[in-house]
Amino acid sequence: MSEKINRRDFLKLTAVGTLSLPQVFSFVSCRRSSSRPNIIFILSDDHACQAISTYGSRLIQTPHLDRLAQEGIRFDCSFATNSICAPSRASILTGQYSHQHGVIDNSLEMKSQEGTFPVLFKKAGYQTALVGKWHLKATPVGFDYFSILPGQGHYYNPDFIEKDRKYQEHGYVTDIITEKCLAWIKNRDKSKPFLLLMNHKAPHRNWMSGPETLHLFRNENLPVPETFFDDYRTRCEAARSQEMTIANHAYLSYDLKLFPLNTEEINEREKTGLAYWNSVFNRLTDEQKKTWEEAYRDENEEFRRK
Repeated sequence: MSEKINRRDFLKLTAVGTLSLPQVFSFVSCRRSSSRPNIIFILSDDHACQAISTYGSRLIQTPHLDRLAQEGIRFDCSFATNSICAPSRASILTGQYSHQHGVIDNSLEMKSQEGTFPVLFKKAGYQTALVGKWHLKATPVGFDYFSILPGQGHYYNPDFIEKDRKYQEHGYVTDIITEKCLAWIKNRDKSKPFLLLMNHKAPHRNWMSGPETLHLFRNENLPVPETFFDDYRTRCEAARSQEMTIANHAYLSYDLKLFPLNTEEINEREKTGLAYWNSVFNRLTDEQKKTWEEAYRDENEEFRRK
């Protein structure tokens, strides 16, 4: 699309500020040539800029994401007005604020998908697909193919929903989503351009790594963040009232992977966290559980000793 809009045309569109996504797309599609670009939209969930090394992360290195930034565009000044799962996804699909598309929180269904960009791409002759996390209660519209996770989905041995069935896949969700996308690209209709939405669950809470990366930082000396001892006295009310602190809001087992825990040694709140943990850990096969137990055994034993 960008190849068919010059800077002057783009400024004409954006300067008005009142054109809808369908109007912009209509302008673009009428100028299309016989050669239209294939588009892969990759969405990772709750992926903070502090976890991407091109933005200056001191903790991890993300060379492939860095290469995309170096060879393309890196956004340094972008904002989300409602960043939780469902509202942000509805805004991405429609180009609208959450009070306009109606999905103001995770409990509400997306009523209409007629103005979403996949619908418009499909009408313009694109073959469209969606794989991974959806988290909008409505059935996806505008896709020739979709294979989505129910709700938040699971990291291990996840369920998937397709048009006519629900089934379970064995393995790690990031690998499965990737393989599904590669298979769809390989087997698609090559006579049409395509739009593929590749929506990963990771790295959403509760942050379960794949079995091959559980030992990744075992011997690393990770620096404590500059804000580790921040008391929030100089922060705004929204920052002070958020529920994302390790000390007050993270569960020992579900979030911090301190397991196994006995109900006799924890309070009522941690019993809730333990129930959450058991619900996801029990999805693992015996072999997967063994890998996890071995990966965390030394750290958990040291934590108890101290």
